[in-house]
Amino acid sequence: MLAKKPPMGFNTWNTFAENINEDVIKEIADAMVEKGLLDAGYEYLVIDDCWSEKQRDPETGKIIPDHIKFPNGMKAVSDYVHSKGLKFGMYSCAGTRTCADYPGSFDHEFLDAETFAEYGADFLKYDYCYRPAHHHGDLLYRKMGMALKACGREILFSACNWGCDDVHKWIRSTGAHMYRSTGDIVDNFKSMKDICFSQFENLAFSAPGCWNDIDMLTVGMFGKGNVGSTGSTAVDYKTEFAIWCMYSAPLMLGGDIRTFDDEMMKLVTNKDLIRINQDEEGRPAFVTDSHIVCNIQGETVYTASRDDKKVFVKLLSDNEIAVLFANFSDDDRKVDFFFEDAGIPVASGYGLDMREVFTGEKLGVQKDMLTRRIPAHGCECYICTLSK
Repeated sequence: MLAKKPPMGFNTWNTFAENINEDVIKEIADAMVEKGLLDAGYEYLVIDDCWSEKQRDPETGKIIPDHIKFPNGMKAVSDYVHSKGLKFGMYSCAGTRTCADYPGSFDHEFLDAETFAEYGADFLKYDYCYRPAHHHGDLLYRKMGMALKACGREILFSACNWGCDDVHKWIRSTGAHMYRSTGDIVDNFKSMKDICFSQFENLAFSAPGCWNDIDMLTVGMFGKGNVGSTGSTAVDYKTEFAIWCMYSAPLMLGGDIRTFDDEMMKLVTNKDLIRINQDEEGRPAFVTDSHIVCNIQGETVYTASRDDKKVFVKLLSDNEIAVLFANFSDDDRKVDFFFEDAGIPVASGYGLDMREVFTGEKLGVQKDMLTRRIPAHGCECYICTLSK
């Protein structure tokens, strides 16, 4: 079964955009192995947009690689990636042109799927630009899903329609193994926060075989690259990575891993966080918002508070539970976790035996509620077991 767990890998777009070539891909492949990313589970190396010539081959109708960027052809690049023990990913689009105005796969789905199979592709990211207005997304993705079924090679299908057309309601039926539910991420904290908050109602639409993709990670970019923007801090990236893991989102690195420092490498290879993300049951996290009870003119009103202070809970296999305290505000805040909100009332006699995944700190068994002071944009993440 493909995508039994959220796919992990690297995608070229965030850092390189159109500035990709054979040497860059080889360097990334080398770095993924030498820095231990492959050993940590990051197995896909995906080339995004801008890899092809501007027009199809007039004789065969095939998309062909840019002869300057990839002088030895795409099969040679694929073979190099595979020689490193990695899997190779390609990019196309459901429209007539890609988002960067290269040939798209509209009405060429079966030919293009065969072409990607000839290259030795193991992954296809399939975008949503320049599509004919009369074609709904479910048909466009269904056609490529069928084409991939027919191509003679097992290729992971990554649908990227940015959450349009109520995609979560139908995408699994197209054969897709992951699907974008958001617009493009930008390398700043607000963008990450907006993406995180946008998915509270969609967390259940993700399961083994088809995962909710909230875009490539910007971890480690620090304002550099194609989506550089103002950049984020190491604290921001810590929260971003923890959120992606709690959401069971595909972990597709987008920062230049060749230049990651020890802190960023330690973050993206954190075994506990990856274990949370890759848990075999693939259960969605839930958000335990606290509420303030107000009495207004004799009427009891419940108002959602703590908009920027969230606690996420995710049930794991082996009777473990992950708990994430996150502070999305610009100031240090106390974040309250009422165990009742997670289904653990004090009357049960049970609490949580808690271990923090970044520091290894053991809190022992906590009951009823727990308050943590979390720095601005920061988080704490715990792996817990129920205990009396």
